[in-house]
Amino acid sequence: MITDGERRSRWSSRWLVLVPLALIVLITFADIFTPRQIHLGPLLVVAPAITASFAGPWLTSGIGLTAVAAQVIIGVQGGDLDTQVLQAQLFAVASVSAFVVLFRVLRERDRRKLVQVQSVSEAAQRALLRPLPRQAGPLRLASHYLAAEAEAHIGGDLYGVTRTPRGTRLIIGDARGKGLGAVSDAALLLGAFREAARRCPTLPELAADLDESASFNMEAADEGESFVTAIMLDIADDDPACVLVNCGHPPPLLIRGNNIQLLDPGRYAPPLGLGTLAAPREYTAQTCHFEAGDILLLYTDGVIEARDPQGRFYPLLERITTWTGCEPQTLVERICSDLVGYVGGHLGDDAAMIAIERAPRDGIAVTRAIAHPRPADLGPVLEDQNPLVVEPRGLSASSPYCVRG
Repeated sequence: MITDGERRSRWSSRWLVLVPLALIVLITFADIFTPRQIHLGPLLVVAPAITASFAGPWLTSGIGLTAVAAQVIIGVQGGDLDTQVLQAQLFAVASVSAFVVLFRVLRERDRRKLVQVQSVSEAAQRALLRPLPRQAGPLRLASHYLAAEAEAHIGGDLYGVTRTPRGTRLIIGDARGKGLGAVSDAALLLGAFREAARRCPTLPELAADLDESASFNMEAADEGESFVTAIMLDIADDDPACVLVNCGHPPPLLIRGNNIQLLDPGRYAPPLGLGTLAAPREYTAQTCHFEAGDILLLYTDGVIEARDPQGRFYPLLERITTWTGCEPQTLVERICSDLVGYVGGHLGDDAAMIAIERAPRDGIAVTRAIAHPRPADLGPVLEDQNPLVVEPRGLSASSPYCVRG
């Protein structure tokens, strides 16, 4: 199937071919009407060289043959076709044209391999990172993945969602490193999550199960251990609350009206796969209020650790304050677009994001706050902890994931 981009490329190639043809005609007439001691025929090699930059091997070879024919016409017109000078010029044009066609054939072969690799990468991404549903019970979901590897569509970040009898269970994680090793670790943990999410009744038990599975199955890399930072969440359908366990992952953001809060647990559980084999009771679960109209933004460190050409971290909080009224899908798309532009088009690490909104009940719309509400109006964010209200300057001065603009 021919894509629109390929169709436009073919049309542009048909018009651009007029450029080398015009050069052949111009050089041929110029050589014929200049004094015989001036030889312009060797300049004909410019035509196939230019053609190779935008056309395939067949069109390039056609222009090359046209250049050789023009050199023969120059020799016949001048009456010196049988001289060594003209034969040397003819051989030079033919040889250079042949080499240009050969290089174009090799480039076309590499392009086909790249297209094949990209298609395999896209298939692997669809198999590993299944697209999140737009709706899961009362939740509206939106996700996006940006891979750091050039020409790739997948990396070491992961996310997944599973429906349970009481609500929705989600995970977002980041495997150590990047490349194929990180992809393997991410695939292993995501498969374990899909299997254990319905079996483990509580998040601490789920975290212990995933840690044991990751510790047993992950192969340590030569330069160090393999592990995955992750956040697991339970969001009940009928209870306006969210339970989460943070295993060394950047804390999520809670957007309520125009106010943004950092759900920092204070004490992080170790990443999954380090062989801790901790008992479920050693994993601490936090509970935050998650009401209708609220949005939870989950992200990996590839977002907050991205740097611009001057080496400055991406100011997530500073950017997100201008998009607090957006729907989850729009919010994620704007962050991703802004992030890619901020770093100049190339990320140093994989980046993934999930935006979760609890939809209003009975279709009653929720009016987002116009002014910043007071911290006391929001109620407790984490059980047994004071709410952390974040100003639009960075994540937190004391947070290990502090980002300053």
